[in-house]
Amino acid sequence: MLELFGPEFWSALLAIILIDLVLAGDNAIVIGMAARKVPQHQQKKVIFWGTFGAIFIRAIATLLAVWLLKIPGLMLVGGLALMFIAYKLLVEEEGHQLESGNTFMSAIKTILIADALMGLDNVLAVAGASHGSFLLVVIGLIISIPIMVWGSSIIVKLIDRYPIIIKIGAGVIALTAAKMVTGEKFLKGYFEDNPLLKWGFVAVIVVGILILGEIKKRVNYKAEL
Repeated sequence: MLELFGPEFWSALLAIILIDLVLAGDNAIVIGMAARKVPQHQQKKVIFWGTFGAIFIRAIATLLAVWLLKIPGLMLVGGLALMFIAYKLLVEEEGHQLESGNTFMSAIKTILIADALMGLDNVLAVAGASHGSFLLVVIGLIISIPIMVWGSSIIVKLIDRYPIIIKIGAGVIALTAAKMVTGEKFLKGYFEDNPLLKWGFVAVIVVGILILGEIKKRVNYKAEL
């Protein structure tokens, strides 16, 4: 458990903020697109209730994930899954194509289903970065609310203008993944006894994922020419 408001607490909070900026913004775009399909006088209600429902589902899922990650072996599995998510973030262009009806309830349904499916990476990343601190999870969820409601267009513009944000976000997720693996109960003692091995492993994972992502992007770009 992290020391309350100690250096590790603040570094974990910074990681959660960066994860939310990179991953929660995508869900905000879904909310905006679904809201556009309903009559104008209902759009604010769709955004409010869609966001409320999405945050509620995410809160339950994240708190459940924090609890599940305490089960032996799941930190390792979660860390490996996050490595793939970090790599995917670097090499894939996220699409936002979704089908939504033009009624209030159909728009809400679309938002909840899309967020449940697309929010898995965010839930796992925040749960891993929180190091078991429910307070950090709650703070992370509070931070994600304005990002999802108001931040989508700003985030998209920032990422378009400064693509390095994606690399920083992927690096933070890769770092979280590596720390989850080294924090796994049956591996923790081995890594703690070998700090050089621990941080060498973390460095290899973070740098390796960033390099592999860059190589894959260049291969994809050449294939399109």
